[in-house]
Amino acid sequence: MPDTATTGAAPAQVVPFPADFRTREIETNGTTIHVRFGGSGPVVVLLHGYGETGDMWGAMAAALAPDHTVVVPDLRGMGLSAKPDGGFDKKTQAGDVAGVLDALGIEKAALVTHDIGNMVGFAFAALHRERVTRFVLIDAPLPGVGPWEEILKNPLLWHFRFGGPDMERLVEGRERIYLDRFWNEFSAHPSHFGEAARAHYAALYALPGAMRAGFAQFAAFDQDAIDNKAFLAAGKLTVPVLALGGEMSFGLTMAEVMKFAATHVEGAVVPGSGHWIMEENPAATVALVKAFLAAG
Repeated sequence: MPDTATTGAAPAQVVPFPADFRTREIETNGTTIHVRFGGSGPVVVLLHGYGETGDMWGAMAAALAPDHTVVVPDLRGMGLSAKPDGGFDKKTQAGDVAGVLDALGIEKAALVTHDIGNMVGFAFAALHRERVTRFVLIDAPLPGVGPWEEILKNPLLWHFRFGGPDMERLVEGRERIYLDRFWNEFSAHPSHFGEAARAHYAALYALPGAMRAGFAQFAAFDQDAIDNKAFLAAGKLTVPVLALGGEMSFGLTMAEVMKFAATHVEGAVVPGSGHWIMEENPAATVALVKAFLAAG
């Protein structure tokens, strides 16, 4: 598909990507990944999580593009990427990332990841250690790593085990209601996740197959835990890591988790924020990420 300008896919606008960014549909690893890219300089890959898409990174992309090449995929089954029947374990999705970089002729990149993106990014970093220059993980644990079993006991995480055809029927036509639960309960101040952004993402998650794919991301956690333990048996990551947590969410626990998985870990907190760091405090998040990347 030819490259086109990208300003967002749904009628309700989120923070747009720079006007000179392009989009491309990249066929790789048995699926098709929707990718935005632009800027110039060392490469940074931004990976989103559940409840959002690559669109969450508009402000970050604009801040990094003057001195970085920025690559922003929608994860398999999410946003405008294809909705395949399987492959939602994070090891397979790391192959999606590798295929995107190969298609764009990119050998090495820094990673900035959030939520499910942390898990995909970790699998990529573990499988392709020579390709990752620096790694920022934001506000979500890694299956099977550190205190994972204790984290699973938190009743707020009931959605980890919610899925399947009956659950798809329960949320069909009610995607906004289901997603509001995440945006409200995991925000420090729910009003900071605005109506325009909620409408934008709810429309994308109402696309055919999107909810099924979202449930499959969580259903794969048991396999992800097995894979992550195997990755760590081969040795911790040695790439510099910044573990960011929202002040009202994972906070410095992110750094404690990552110390089980990497040898060089810095921790920091996004003040006044819950889980949705780019909605709740984008300025602080961008500043923390830029400073860490500049130190490389």
